[in-house]
Amino acid sequence: MGSTPAIGIDMNENVFITCALTGAGLTAGKNPHLPVSPKEIAESGIAAAAAGAAILHIHVREPDTGLPSRRLDLYREVVDRIRNANPDVILNLTGGMGGDVVLGTADPKEFGPGTDLVAAEERIEHILELKPEICSLDCGSLNFEDLLYLTTPTYLRRMAKLIREANVRPEIEVFDTGHVRLARQLIAEELFAEPYLFQLCLGIRWGAEASADGMKALRDMLPADAIWSGFGLGRAQMPMVAQAVIMGGNVRVGLEDNLFLAKGVPATNAQLVERGRHIVELLGSQVVGPSEVRKRLSLRSTAQ
Repeated sequence: MGSTPAIGIDMNENVFITCALTGAGLTAGKNPHLPVSPKEIAESGIAAAAAGAAILHIHVREPDTGLPSRRLDLYREVVDRIRNANPDVILNLTGGMGGDVVLGTADPKEFGPGTDLVAAEERIEHILELKPEICSLDCGSLNFEDLLYLTTPTYLRRMAKLIREANVRPEIEVFDTGHVRLARQLIAEELFAEPYLFQLCLGIRWGAEASADGMKALRDMLPADAIWSGFGLGRAQMPMVAQAVIMGGNVRVGLEDNLFLAKGVPATNAQLVERGRHIVELLGSQVVGPSEVRKRLSLRSTAQ
């Protein structure tokens, strides 16, 4: 008998976990553990880091309403609280707020309630001011039912230039294949510096589906030397953890993407990190901490 052929997988043996703490969705009140105030967001992030997250992806919300916010003072308070408690964990501030357009019903040229569209500089004001190690940068536009999430190539180029000048590593978020094509064009224009960090965002209704095929389609278009993570929304969160590790990537979990441990069982961010870590380890890989990730991503220290 001949030898058994090797299984055709590209397993990542050293995986880092990103925890997306609260997001910008209208999810406040749907899970009692969803953090809203700066204190709650920071405490949830600190617990997620203790559970094994090397990177914390941060949005802020209006404390009184739970609605998404772009306020610099709220970001500053969250960053200061986390840094004071845990100076090692890597912070990733969202660059995604300020691109929402709701078309008017009677006249599409009259934007409807919920529109939040600002200039590139205002959209990333908190990033340029606070200079986290990483910030997310959504590489294209996308439909969300009646809401259009807008990032045109010209707009994106402006943000990418400002982020690079601030010495912040962009996490290039891609929701569909066209976004990867645009990202590769910006790489060719030298708007992104190596190493290139991608986040494959799966399960948004009108983006790439949260499946092995969806993840593989995006992964196969990435630059050969790219470092990437992947996530799925809702019940696809943990299956996509396993899929990302098997395909050679890293993983993202957290309440931004999924509110539950099981049907009707609200999760905490720390619990989602623990479950993601367990899956990684069951697959035979290990979860690496912030110091290893800083080396891999060529990130500056928090002291810089």
